Amino acid sequence: MPKASIKSADFASLYETFTRSRTDLWSKFTPYDYATREIVADLTPDCTAIHCKGARHCERDNRTIACRGFPFYPYLTRQREFVGIGTYWVFEDRCWMMSNLERVDRPFVEQFIATYEALFIKDPSEFNTYVEFSASARRVHSRWKREIPLLGRQGELLMVEPSSGAIRAGRRKDFPKANPFDSEKAYREAVTEAGGEVPKEGLRAA
Repeated sequence: MPKASIKSADFASLYETFTRSRTDLWSKFTPYDYATREIVADLTPDCTAIHCKGARHCERDNRTIACRGFPFYPYLTRQREFVGIGTYWVFEDRCWMMSNLERVDRPFVEQFIATYEALFIKDPSEFNTYVEFSASARRVHSRWKREIPLLGRQGELLMVEPSSGAIRAGRRKDFPKANPFDSEKAYREAVTEAGGEVPKEGLRAA
């Protein structure tokens, strides 16, 4: 269905006819508290809130773009240039990958960027969404007095000075390490507290 022919009301129909015909992994999301009501209220009319059964029941072929790209988002500068990919900072204490950005390979970065460039051409509103989200990232990190880590278009580490938006090349010591992923001890304590099982290889898997 061409983009121009899609109306806001069509998205519920697309969910019913396409998503549900492939899998029962996804279902419509019902807000359950103030925060989730705010999230759903902020959605544009051409979006439908859905959620899955959880990571334990993941069906790799039926993941959304957001799932496939997590924990990354397309970062756009004040000049609206797509220079690399940032991370959803609210998950830094729960996502091991965000403390191990040096392990992200270049093919993933290139595929991520190619996918979003194609999406932005097809849906300019998605481009504007990430222009605004990237501006939000700069505001948050400016309050924290922290640089924004990015992976550049070739997978290289970049650091953004949030107040000015200036970008510099990152160094090995700049790779972020968030608690509980900043030390083996903190990681083991967090896993144990959560009732999990610490992997034999520990925090830094080979």
